[in-house]
Amino acid sequence: MNAPILSATGLVRRFGERVAVDGFQLEVKRGEAVGLLGPNGAGKTTTISMLAGLMKPDAGVVRIDGVSFEGEGDPRKQWVGLVPQELALYGEISAMENLRFFGALQGLTGSKLATRCGEVLEIVGLSSRAGDRVKTFSGGMKRRLNLAAALVHDPELLLLDEPTVGVDPQSRNAIFDNIESLRRAGKTLIYTTHYMEEVERLCDRVVIMDHGRVIADDSLAGLRQRASSAGRLTLELSAAAATDARWLDAVRSLDGILGAELTGSTLVLEAREVHSGAARALDCLAAHGVRVTGLASHQARLEDVFLQLTGRSLRDG
Repeated sequence: MNAPILSATGLVRRFGERVAVDGFQLEVKRGEAVGLLGPNGAGKTTTISMLAGLMKPDAGVVRIDGVSFEGEGDPRKQWVGLVPQELALYGEISAMENLRFFGALQGLTGSKLATRCGEVLEIVGLSSRAGDRVKTFSGGMKRRLNLAAALVHDPELLLLDEPTVGVDPQSRNAIFDNIESLRRAGKTLIYTTHYMEEVERLCDRVVIMDHGRVIADDSLAGLRQRASSAGRLTLELSAAAATDARWLDAVRSLDGILGAELTGSTLVLEAREVHSGAARALDCLAAHGVRVTGLASHQARLEDVFLQLTGRSLRDG
């Protein structure tokens, strides 16, 4: 059995008395796209820094392809590309010069370096601005160049720490397109963001952190099923049905129906899965002669699960 491309076991990181990361565990297979979510102060950026080899954990170990990853100076660092939350670019030099610098840090030289710089500028749509100083770029262009700098050495594993923060919709969509292309090419991604729709669009699996610990690790479908209501169905019934509700117990006993409440002529069902739940409920109501005059559904979103697991209180870090 092949080792995961990345594993983290028991990672701990303290800053004085504060424990920022407390026993973090993760395994990522080749080609996976994993979303890393958490409230402010949950430990996401500290975790990414340890996974990238920029910060040494106080305890625990990171492994790349089954081998302990020691960070700076470790040859396996070339397997990893990091897109940091803060822009890591030099404004006084050109986009091409930035990429040459970062490529050289990863050991690229000569024609290979020149070729890769041109390729990644093409990927992020900045070829026409290759010779321009980065300080003249818009925020979205800088974010795209930030991504290019992480790609220049063609890493197997890409760590993206809020790569779309503060960008315009066009640049955000361009970054999405770039990341989806990387997924199709078989790259492995770990993606942190506060935008739930990004994770729903880009990731196969979601890890949720809080107070430095992993509190959930599952597929999107699996996480949605953890919500108190994986799906909600609201049915409007005929007035006659509301006056004689002997059918209600039958609906409540249906497979996949988690709850049923009748208020006046409105029936609200909590279903494990919206589509199958709706079909069973409609068949049951029809069998009992109950006429349905309206139907609306709501599938649990990732945001619903996130708030259920981490709470709704504001976090300031």
